[in-house]
Amino acid sequence: MTEPTSPAAPAARSFTLDEDVTLSGKVLFEAGTEIVVRKPGSGELRGMTLLSLSQLDVETLEKLAPRITTPVIVKGAAWALSDLMQFGGEVMDFLLPKAAKQAVSPTE
Repeated sequence: MTEPTSPAAPAARSFTLDEDVTLSGKVLFEAGTEIVVRKPGSGELRGMTLLSLSQLDVETLEKLAPRITTPVIVKGAAWALSDLMQFGGEVMDFLLPKAAKQAVSPTE
């Protein structure tokens, strides 16, 4: 017996920067900029471990960001911790199985 299928998860999500993202003292993106995060494929995850992503490892998130963000946040950019957590949360949401999401929020 198959369970009813739920609507497909979005292939992209977004968040708004709380603070400026800078590189070498230059503002790349101002606070309030909307950052779109695309669902990573296996190619974008090459060279990373799922464990490091699930632990929201800063170096791993920094490596992944240029591969799946629009506008592109380059490696080495300085993020506010709150923005890094928002990005990490979006990545984690893509990686969680549907059953785990339903256990946390059965209405979705």
